[in-house]
Amino acid sequence: MYIDIHAHFTTVPDALKTWRDRQIEEIEQHGRHLSADGLDISDEEIAAALTTGQLALQEQHGIDLALLSPIAGKMAHHYGDQETSLTWSRLSNDTVHRASVLFPDSFANVCQLPQSPAGDIDVCVEELRRCVTELGFVGCNLNPDHSDGYWQAPPITDRYYYPLYEAMVELGVPAMVHSSMSANPAVHGTCAHYLNGDTTAFMQLCQSELFKDFPDLKLILPHGGGAVPYHWGRYQGVMQDQGRGELLDIIGDNLYFDTCVYGARGLQLLVDTVPAKNILFASEMLGAVRGVDPASGHRYDDTRYLLDSLDFSDSSQRESIAAGNALEVFPRLRQRLEERGQIPSTTGTPVGATSAAS
Repeated sequence: MYIDIHAHFTTVPDALKTWRDRQIEEIEQHGRHLSADGLDISDEEIAAALTTGQLALQEQHGIDLALLSPIAGKMAHHYGDQETSLTWSRLSNDTVHRASVLFPDSFANVCQLPQSPAGDIDVCVEELRRCVTELGFVGCNLNPDHSDGYWQAPPITDRYYYPLYEAMVELGVPAMVHSSMSANPAVHGTCAHYLNGDTTAFMQLCQSELFKDFPDLKLILPHGGGAVPYHWGRYQGVMQDQGRGELLDIIGDNLYFDTCVYGARGLQLLVDTVPAKNILFASEMLGAVRGVDPASGHRYDDTRYLLDSLDFSDSSQRESIAAGNALEVFPRLRQRLEERGQIPSTTGTPVGATSAAS
């Protein structure tokens, strides 16, 4: 089984993108908040957008299920204010939820948070609770820089975020630490800002006590962790110099990396450097890179092909990366698949046992 933990609904109907452009124009030029009440997108439009794109590629690449979230680049938290972000986040989350209702065997959902530069984290907590308890979402995306390229946000280890982490642990959901667009013209969005975000978040976590404060918190660094695997020795050396110990002890069972690395040599480096238990299969399919690698004849984002081509000393490591690890990191996903009969049922502590709602 292959579970893609990193997919975005990038092919949403044009009406949703047009509405977002209007919302930004209204708040930026006129200081007005645009209501989503007049937006009408049919199930047929959503189904068409998926069957000609995401679903077709999932079948082609042999991916059984994907965790679908709103378009990362369009989170764009620097626009407007908290109300702007909340309206857009709820609309985006409701749209990906409709996708999973239409295709329940192919998608589960990860939500966008209504972050805002001057926003209240409690608003993010409320939207997380709505998505998880009412809509059945299994995780969330956390933007490490809600100024989108200018790094004016507090580090993700700041106590500002602690109410969110408390809710994540209570609900039993992880967060992918995923940057959004770059508003800074000096920093390319997908090839610089995204990877900067992964790398910066890693160092913030290494220099913090976050996982001691939240021993059950689980965070995922996308895009293979940015520069981290390539410079593992540098990070290890700095941690030793600072008396913080071994990197493997720091990441423990709290920090994970995905396989959105679009070359075999890079992906081999990731699996040679990071323990297999800390790697999750992902493609970010129909994301930043959509072309075909002329050297292989496969799409760059065909990460199943790349993973299957790698050498593993133990074949069980590949199986863990393909799906097993995702079921551990996303316990609500495991519960959902068990209830649907897509995987064998197991016994254990119910997901979100401490939560008032499930």
